[in-house]
Amino acid sequence: MPVSKINGVNINWRVVGDRGKDNHPWVVMTTGGRRGHDEFIPLAEKIAAYGYRVMLHDRRNTGASDILIAGDEGEEMIWTRDMHALLSEQNALPAFFSGSSAGARTSILFYLNYPQAVRGLLLLRVTGGPFAAGRLPENYYGQFIRAAKEGGKEGGMAAVCAMDAWKERIAANPRNGDYLAKLPAQQFIDVLARWNEIFVAGGHYPVMGVSPEQLRAVKTPTIVIPGNDNTHASASGLTAHRMIAGSELHQLPITDQDVPLIPFPDWGAYEPEIARVFADFMKRAAAAESKAA
Repeated sequence: MPVSKINGVNINWRVVGDRGKDNHPWVVMTTGGRRGHDEFIPLAEKIAAYGYRVMLHDRRNTGASDILIAGDEGEEMIWTRDMHALLSEQNALPAFFSGSSAGARTSILFYLNYPQAVRGLLLLRVTGGPFAAGRLPENYYGQFIRAAKEGGKEGGMAAVCAMDAWKERIAANPRNGDYLAKLPAQQFIDVLARWNEIFVAGGHYPVMGVSPEQLRAVKTPTIVIPGNDNTHASASGLTAHRMIAGSELHQLPITDQDVPLIPFPDWGAYEPEIARVFADFMKRAAAAESKAA
């Protein structure tokens, strides 16, 4: 898989689809949580079959890309900076942006920062509501801050490295083990605490991490496919659809389940429908774009 040095970090990426034809539009797909891009490969292949080039990448601190615990902005905002630099390097802009959960938030934030680089938004499993606001800060930050603190001055980062989430990052990229071992525990704690504070501040919005004013500022073609678990309740997707003027809504033949999280791979049976709906939407958005030009 190709690797690019982006903003000081080695980012792993791949393109699914025909890169040799300039008339194949670009689609950027971003997974949720801190998960690597691999879980999106099956869906990317189905979308690529409709004639699209799908860019997948491991965001910093995810997958096999480098870990870098630094930055004053929220982590998702930092991801948008990396995405813009990577996509610019590959001449992949403007593009359609798609994502699930944290990937949906990151796609919206990317548009808000780089509107001219976005042809449309394809949003899956939008996150929001009290359950997600209570669960995710601990999942993303709290447990790791606590491990670094309880590990003490000498063992803080050793305790972090022993956690499954970071063990996976080290196994995927051995450089990450060296980096974390040398990282001062207090720096790790301070940065994650700052990221957590920013994350929590956006947690009370109906669509997590994106204010109603920001949603109403989205002026690009948008389609929303709601989720169906407590973290990605359908109500959050419906709210995003209502607040983004002119957006389309597609509801899968599913109902909300009273479970904390349904892993995205469990949606495998719906991927053909998702790919077809997204491809049709992008075709119509591109046609409207050409007509307007």
